[in-house]
Amino acid sequence: MNTAPQRTLTIVGGGAAGWMTAIYLNRYFNAKPGALHIRVVESPDIGIIGVGEATVHSIRFFFAAMGLDERELMQEANGTLKSGILFRNWMKPVNGRTHEYFHPFEANLSGSQLDISSSWFASGTPGSYDEAVCTSVHLIRDGLCAKGKNSRAYDGVVPYGYHLDATLMARFLRRKAVQSGVEHIEATVSEVETQGDHIQAVVTDKGRIDGDIFVDCTGFRGLLMEALQQNNWQSFADALPCNKAVAIQKAYADSIEPRPYTQATALTNGWAWQIDLTNRQGTGYVYDGNRLSPEQAEAELRDFIGTGGAVLKAVHLDMKVGRRKQFWVGNCIAMGLAGGFIEPLESTGLHVINIGARLLATHLSSSEISQPVRDSYNELMIGVYEDLKQFIVLHYCLTDRDDTDFWRQAKASVEHCPALKQKLAVWKHKVCEYLDLAGSYATTFTDENYRYVLYGMQHYPDLALRPDPEQIEQVFARGKQKVEMARQQALPHAAYLKAIGTLPV
Repeated sequence: MNTAPQRTLTIVGGGAAGWMTAIYLNRYFNAKPGALHIRVVESPDIGIIGVGEATVHSIRFFFAAMGLDERELMQEANGTLKSGILFRNWMKPVNGRTHEYFHPFEANLSGSQLDISSSWFASGTPGSYDEAVCTSVHLIRDGLCAKGKNSRAYDGVVPYGYHLDATLMARFLRRKAVQSGVEHIEATVSEVETQGDHIQAVVTDKGRIDGDIFVDCTGFRGLLMEALQQNNWQSFADALPCNKAVAIQKAYADSIEPRPYTQATALTNGWAWQIDLTNRQGTGYVYDGNRLSPEQAEAELRDFIGTGGAVLKAVHLDMKVGRRKQFWVGNCIAMGLAGGFIEPLESTGLHVINIGARLLATHLSSSEISQPVRDSYNELMIGVYEDLKQFIVLHYCLTDRDDTDFWRQAKASVEHCPALKQKLAVWKHKVCEYLDLAGSYATTFTDENYRYVLYGMQHYPDLALRPDPEQIEQVFARGKQKVEMARQQALPHAAYLKAIGTLPV
């Protein structure tokens, strides 16, 4: 029988990072109460940044594992579904048409004699790669979402993520965490008491709060980590120069219905997101603050989104792009923005919190925390951020745009990712395949995701293949049948949202 004394874990900061970590660790350690006392110290005066408001599809498995009701989550966070990201204007126009491609969450269509990518190149099939090998792009063009008439919770016709109001989602998670036994303290931290590489307590306007383990969820400030260790930040500014954002919340114009996908449109010095919630659209411009002033960026974003629908709110943000050199120092672990930040191009914010919380649970499972355990956690989290950086750089370095200095220099971003540069050279002569990326830490983005970006950005291999044309034709005929079956099952996005009570009937 394990008679180890109860430990206290103090999470400083709420938001998505604090409450996702609290609810996960509580469910992991306290199936029977008493193993770990978890408290969240949250200031009522510090707002949630909530940039992006979109997720990757794997967050479904987190919500499901936490026993959360999907319909309730979407109702309380003004949620909509997301089948992927439509990228627009990331290359020069083709035949007068704006360049675009879709990056879905679903796996590629299966091949036969050849893998599906080689089959597509060998077939000479007209149209884009995404149209040939996935279903989701056809559904979104028909206004259909990932949910079918008989889809169960957290299941769909195709994989999907969400668009969620970040503030409302955090409140929902807070309520569920407190109901399950997590202690919530509303207080503002004024001082961090340290001894060596350990935190002894935080001093707040409600008194001194101690703990055995501390989790820093204080956002870009990294309040606890900065008190413990200086020079603990690895900047990604050389590879990813976008360091500012302006976010605008916009009311819908009449008759507009929420789209079941995120849109990422390249502008002059960065890119703009458009994310549809049930009650409004979230838009934002992620840009290089060394090339644009906040006023110029806001003007460009307002011009891009147009005049339809009233602007509800505009917020300017400074982004600290990079990661901790050490995520776990002494008895303190950095989570969420306190640990690192990759610009929200692929909606990875909640994803890295999910990974961090899951890894923290297994690394905390021993009764005594040794340095090899901290080293293991640090190595894994560093790998996650470095791999995500590489995937984001992939989107920039393949551009052929040369209309601004930003885009001319974007091509050179690959110089800061030597492993990617080597792979791109190889991928000019062969398809990207699983083993090319098998050592990756970022499990969400595999060879299939890389292919959607590579071939969407027209980075094609020069192949000399002579497959059986009849077999190739059969492969893509099966793909078309799959699309038609999905069309018959999938619901219009607005119809699904009305059915679960998040849109008025």
